[in-house]
This record gives sequence, C-alpha cells and structure tokens, in this order.
Amino acid sequence: MLLEVKCYATLSKFQPTENEFHLGPHPMMRDLIAFLRIAEGEVKISFANGVVVGPDYELQEGDRIGLFPAVGGG
Repeated sequence: MLLEVKCYATLSKFQPTENEFHLGPHPMMRDLIAFLRIAEGEVKISFANGVVVGPDYELQEGDRIGLFPAVGGG
C-alpha cells in the first residue's frame, strides 16, 4: 500500500524512508503506528488527507498521513 506519511516534532525519529507499507488486509491507523514502532499513546493526533482521524481509521491507498505527539507549551 502506498501512503505519504509525515511524522512531526518528537515523532520525526520514526519518519519512514519508504512510501510503500505491507500492513495486511484492511489496515487501520493503529497498524501503521505499530509498524512504525511508535509506542502506544505517543501519537496524540493523527490526520488522513487533512482530516483528524482515530486509531480505527481504515487506511486507503494514497492516503496522506500526519502523526503528531502531544505538544506542550506555556
């Protein structure tokens, strides 16, 4: 499956170098996050094609994915 994935801020260390992923049939956002070896709970916001989605979002060929950690400030 071809996906455009961008990992932001502290998740940038998980940025994939390839755009093709072998995630099995009917992959969900949670499958991609696990495939990238990002610990459960580190991704606070995930986007697919500019829309906020949850871990149960079913990935589609060609999706543009953005993964963000919790962002603090003050």
